[in-house]
Amino acid sequence: MKRLRLLAAGILAATLLLTSCAGLPTSGPVSVGRGMGDEPSDPDFTQIAASPEKGASPAQIVQGFLDAAITPTDNWEIARKYLTEKAAQTWRPLAGVTIDSSAGSRQITPGHDVDDKSKNVDVDVQLDQVANVDDQGVYTPLRGPSPTTFEVIRDQNGEWRISQAPDGIVLDEALFPQVFDSYALQFFDRSWTHLVPDVRWFPRRLKSIATTVAGKVIGGKPAAWLAPGVRSAFSDDVTLASSTVTVTAEAVAKVDLTPAVLSQDSATLARMRTQLEASLAPLGVGEVQLTVDGQPLDAGKASVDTQSPDSGMLVLTKSGFGTPVGDEISAVGDVTAQIGKILDPLASVDVAVNDSRAAVQLRDGRVYLVHDGDTTELDTRKSLIAPSLDIYGYTWTVPRDDPHAVKVTGADAAPADVENAWRDASAISQLRVSADGARVAAVVTVGGQRRAVVAAVVRDDKGIPVQLGTMETVARLSGPAQGLAWVGGDAIAVLVSAESPQVIIQTIGGPGESSSAPTGSMAIAGAQTSSGVRILGSNGVVYARRGSIWQATGVEAELLGTRAGQ
Repeated sequence: MKRLRLLAAGILAATLLLTSCAGLPTSGPVSVGRGMGDEPSDPDFTQIAASPEKGASPAQIVQGFLDAAITPTDNWEIARKYLTEKAAQTWRPLAGVTIDSSAGSRQITPGHDVDDKSKNVDVDVQLDQVANVDDQGVYTPLRGPSPTTFEVIRDQNGEWRISQAPDGIVLDEALFPQVFDSYALQFFDRSWTHLVPDVRWFPRRLKSIATTVAGKVIGGKPAAWLAPGVRSAFSDDVTLASSTVTVTAEAVAKVDLTPAVLSQDSATLARMRTQLEASLAPLGVGEVQLTVDGQPLDAGKASVDTQSPDSGMLVLTKSGFGTPVGDEISAVGDVTAQIGKILDPLASVDVAVNDSRAAVQLRDGRVYLVHDGDTTELDTRKSLIAPSLDIYGYTWTVPRDDPHAVKVTGADAAPADVENAWRDASAISQLRVSADGARVAAVVTVGGQRRAVVAAVVRDDKGIPVQLGTMETVARLSGPAQGLAWVGGDAIAVLVSAESPQVIIQTIGGPGESSSAPTGSMAIAGAQTSSGVRILGSNGVVYARRGSIWQATGVEAELLGTRAGQ
């Protein structure tokens, strides 16, 4: 059976594109997909699944049904052709997505032999699952076999059709991003001062995606792992009053809400509008207008702190610590002068966004805070990993062999324990707090397996981190991690040191991508986009990502510094 056929227009466009090229490269560096923060690119053509063929066997019908998930047009109309009339009416494709490694890995077998007298048969399907997306669009890595069974019967025309199918669809990991796209819902941190992205995956439905995103912000909840560290401006009694969010030609999204919103104060209304505008902005929405029964509400805008723009790399050279500008090193506030007084070799330097302080680790493992012309020792425990500063001025430290013993220390050098830190982990090698202060990423070992994980940060009313939420695995690593960094607000970069060093750009709540890193890579620094990420090689050369390859920047350094939140 022909699995897919392409739209004629798509084939013609692709053919013209190929014939217009002088040649296609057959060698060179490995290419990677779009980076975090880059503009998304929609497919040039739509792939259309084949309808059921006459005389198809039960196994072929099930195979065709699974393949038809590639075409979401008209609520998966083609997929429904493989179902009985009754099943087609009750099947819910948006109940979730099972993502498997490849269509070729699927094992499809009837439960018993089928002949001309057979009326029904169970068809067993074994999938090599790598992830799933639930009905709220939350992506979760889930590796392992996934068995399911379809009931197939003969219809009145003697053709096999599926009478019972599990809700949801199946897509392999290569086709998944062609059918679904990521959308970052925005929630507030607990202090109402920062917006925190919560990545979701929805079908590429241009006419209704604004309604889908707005509905999930207004009536939905943050992902379970993120919930302890964030909040929404929308209470449970405020919901969408209309089934459609209208976006005008002037890029104004009109969001009609139920009358319960009328009891909200001005600060809450402003937060509602701000939360929606930030969530809808990637869709081209420039303004949100809240209404009740079509009448506009007087909703202002809430003041939120935004991530500072990339201010250049930080390095330690023979000329000192700072930002390279030509052949010179530009000082970083008072931090540069104070670091210059430290005679011991440095292992890491994490600088605050406002350049007011830096968390410094010496090669002997000791951790200090550099601020206000002083150098204060923060943590004397042995085997500490590189410290991480957060936006509230707290330095996070933890011993490599005791991941539960996370401490945070403020400028007053009064340490506090962070409860519920990295349960089930036996070791930790990297830790970085996000720019919003509501999340923390780490590389830990669980059951002998290295994992990149995240957790929500729970703070008290003074902003002191007091505990972590549930640990969420976002990637399994093939080797030890040499570095960890945040890339924008919704991804991390992990430098994995193996026989062939790799950089993994991992979406928090989505799939990741990996590319080869320069030989001898030993440190990494984050940025707002993947193109701003820097790597330090063992030869002292600093590399930057240019498209799909890493190129030398011309800067040589003894140490690659980092920025808090990156």
